[in-house]
Amino acid sequence: MKHPTFAVVGHPNKGKSSIVSSLSLDDSVAISNIPGTTHTKRSFPLQVDGRIIYELFDTPGFQRARAVLAWLEMHEVSADKKYTVVEAFVKEHKNDPKFHDEIELLEPILEGAGIIYVVDASKPYSSEYEAEMEILRWCNQPSMALINHIEEDDFTQEWKRALGHYFKLIRTYNPMQATYKEHISILESMAHLNEEWTQSIQDSIALFEKHHQQMLQECSSVITDLIYSALRLQLKLPIKAEHATQQEELELENLYKQKLRKLEAQSYKRIATILHHNTLDKEIFDLGFEEIDLFSKESASIFGLSKKELLITTTSSGALTGAGVDLLFAGHTGFLGAAIGGIVGGIGGYLGFEELFKKEILGKKIGEKYLQIGPMKNKNFPYILLGRSLFYTNKLLNYSHAKRDTLIIDYTEENRLNILSEKVRQQLEKYHKLMRSKKELDDKKLQEYQSIILKQLTKKG
Repeated sequence: MKHPTFAVVGHPNKGKSSIVSSLSLDDSVAISNIPGTTHTKRSFPLQVDGRIIYELFDTPGFQRARAVLAWLEMHEVSADKKYTVVEAFVKEHKNDPKFHDEIELLEPILEGAGIIYVVDASKPYSSEYEAEMEILRWCNQPSMALINHIEEDDFTQEWKRALGHYFKLIRTYNPMQATYKEHISILESMAHLNEEWTQSIQDSIALFEKHHQQMLQECSSVITDLIYSALRLQLKLPIKAEHATQQEELELENLYKQKLRKLEAQSYKRIATILHHNTLDKEIFDLGFEEIDLFSKESASIFGLSKKELLITTTSSGALTGAGVDLLFAGHTGFLGAAIGGIVGGIGGYLGFEELFKKEILGKKIGEKYLQIGPMKNKNFPYILLGRSLFYTNKLLNYSHAKRDTLIIDYTEENRLNILSEKVRQQLEKYHKLMRSKKELDDKKLQEYQSIILKQLTKKG
């Protein structure tokens, strides 16, 4: 069965291209606030595993709708023959530059595409649009209207009253803010346009939902690879004497941090590709987020675990949980004093970045000695890295493909990773401990960890 196709049409500069970009998950669609940016029709199919789910045509805006309608109305035919008059118009004016835009937008409709007519409800309705809608009615193809909101003013009600004379279905859709559920809702509306299309579009919706879940699974796999690689990372630097100099230690530490930043940036690029964001500004992937670097105190504060959370999470025996932790942070010591003091002293370096990694001098002879750094010692680090990754992925999941501004990673205190339950944190910690060990994790363990990450993304995406 041929996949569903739709021509997105309307007045110039009403957000047609933005809607095509949003619904096709394609950020290569040319978008501008300058009228007439789209000069020719262009197909944007949404494909999953090589199969086209549905296809959208971005088209130029109407330029001479009244002249076209006047030509059509000179031919008196019954309603069932009106589409043949439109075909005659296209054939006769195919090479007429005066009607270039109208020819471009009408051709996919005459070839069987459904009609999605786009209006901007932030502008008042006027009768000049009636010629456009009447032409589309002559095409005798299933059609719906989408009400976009480009600016703040709202004339939705008058638009609905007017559109109701021409379209069976009228929906509101803002491509800049549309969610996954709103996307599905628009597809479900398309299924009601034509009884013959219903099953095909329902199949497309099922494929699209499957594709969305597949994207989440792939993102969770990337995040799992990032955490695993980061926790196991080790680097070596040859040294010239019995002991490493301060400069050699600092050089290796900088290389180590830079490598971890690079791993994170590479993962973010992979996630962006998975989510069909292929043309985002390069600057967001540059190493070391300027405002909140991976190793900054701000990053630890926002995405790391609190002292109480970390104590509960890393105390595998469960002896220091609940009331015991509350006593610790209420200032009570009593007979718990010595035990609590020992635990706090033992994990002090885990709360910040004072003690990041293990450093060792290896080799027996001078000239063969080297300084080794890693694996990651800081127990808070995987939660910081995970928190940043979940936040970034969620940001892209909700970042419209129609947007052309620079993506801002606006990390704030409100986004701190306190959404993980104690149970989930302890599950993660079990795997983090295994990741730090010298033994490689088998695929089963990595898949188990990935399933935990997937659940967190599913809650968000």
